[in-house]
Amino acid sequence: MRLLIDQDVYASTVVVLLEAGHDVVRAADIGMARAPDSAVLAAAGLDKRVVVTRDLDFGRLVQAGPSAPVILLRFPPAALAAMHDELLRVLAHHTVEDLAGAIVIVEPGRHRVRRLALPEAGTAGG
Repeated sequence: MRLLIDQDVYASTVVVLLEAGHDVVRAADIGMARAPDSAVLAAAGLDKRVVVTRDLDFGRLVQAGPSAPVILLRFPPAALAAMHDELLRVLAHHTVEDLAGAIVIVEPGRHRVRRLALPEAGTAGG
């Protein structure tokens, strides 16, 4: 899967994703280490990537309107390996298209997909 990794994601998580064969770009790699969350989300959308983050602010941004999908990692540091297992399970069972308009909360041993309402075709003004 095509992923854009926020700056707050552990380096070990990036290694796990790369070893699993995912197309990983870190925000820092594209000059966005200090960019606002909204800019990171927009860049992911333009490049058809899923944002992977630990930052709760992304959840609020996704709820505010159409955006790239977001995977939100929620775990205590002692559960990093279990969270990696669950993250890989999510990525194996979903595509970027499946996750359009969604936020996925990944926790050790489980995940929740929260689908947000997408605007229907032809309803946009202008």
